[in-house]
Amino acid sequence: MPDDTSALYPLKFKPIYKEKVWGGRRLTRLDRKLPGLSTTPIGESWEIADLGFTSPSGGGGGAERSVVAEGPLQGMTLHDTINQFGPTLMGRLAPDASGNFPLLVKYLDAAENLSVQVHPSPEYAMAHPDSHLKSEAWYIVDAEPNAVIYKGIHEGVTIDNLRSAIANEDVEAVESLLIKVPVKAGDCHYLPSGTCHALGAGVLVAEVQTPSDTTFRLFDWGRRGRTLHVAEALECVVLGPPPVETYERRSHIAGMFTTVSRLVECEHFRIEKIRMSEGYQQEIPYDQPTVWMVLEGGGTITPAKQADPVSFARGQTLLLPANLKDAQVALEHDTVWLEATFPQAMPEQIA
Repeated sequence: MPDDTSALYPLKFKPIYKEKVWGGRRLTRLDRKLPGLSTTPIGESWEIADLGFTSPSGGGGGAERSVVAEGPLQGMTLHDTINQFGPTLMGRLAPDASGNFPLLVKYLDAAENLSVQVHPSPEYAMAHPDSHLKSEAWYIVDAEPNAVIYKGIHEGVTIDNLRSAIANEDVEAVESLLIKVPVKAGDCHYLPSGTCHALGAGVLVAEVQTPSDTTFRLFDWGRRGRTLHVAEALECVVLGPPPVETYERRSHIAGMFTTVSRLVECEHFRIEKIRMSEGYQQEIPYDQPTVWMVLEGGGTITPAKQADPVSFARGQTLLLPANLKDAQVALEHDTVWLEATFPQAMPEQIA
């Protein structure tokens, strides 16, 4: 096992695919070769994961840890890589309380509506150590005409209203209580833990979230055979629209060859959309681990003069270590990627 910090390079991981009843096959649009038959419903691709355990109804139970796909560290888990390289990989950013990477990064493909669900509130998580906060953001990669997501509950709706509609298994009544938001490619939505939400049919999203697999299903659109967690969800749900305006204030910085669009910033992560022109080259400026989800184009990253370039292309996800000495990125095409970083790891915010 390599122990020289110069062995670090931009890391790509083997996708962890999850078959879901609501899933589809549209991840092939990101140049993916999916497992199973042409009809096997793949709902999730876990791009970067470092969970010591998952829920049976979510990740399937057991641990899920991403495995390096290529290069000298091929076959190592992300968890082992963090343990071995420490600050060279993580910079100022500390792993979470369990020593894991503090993000879970996915693609979700909803051929059908996902369940109406709620993630634990801070109060619930404090009272139940086996439950964890799960705040997440959805970037809409692709959406069919008239596609929607469900994001929050209408003003004036009570817990009793929710409980009654669910008990009656009334799809129209439950849907009428939820805030329905039309979506299109390029939109981005932040969903704090406690928000009642569902991804609607016909939507493909990139998801960046806190590293939790705790999900309480409130309603499943009449589907049978999957566990609901109505009591837990109603205990955690935040009534009314989610207070997301603070987190979704877009901003743009444009240069001759680069545009940076801030999409979401919360205490857990920051998401920016980066556009760079074909042929452009620049030094990679990070001093913290950074996630790239490449949506269009591609190029190469050269960690150092003596290192082999690492290529990247549409549909791939990379983890860039904090300490990439003299790394250079060169774009072979007009390229677009989502970039996830950590506000709490910025030097000006370190006490």
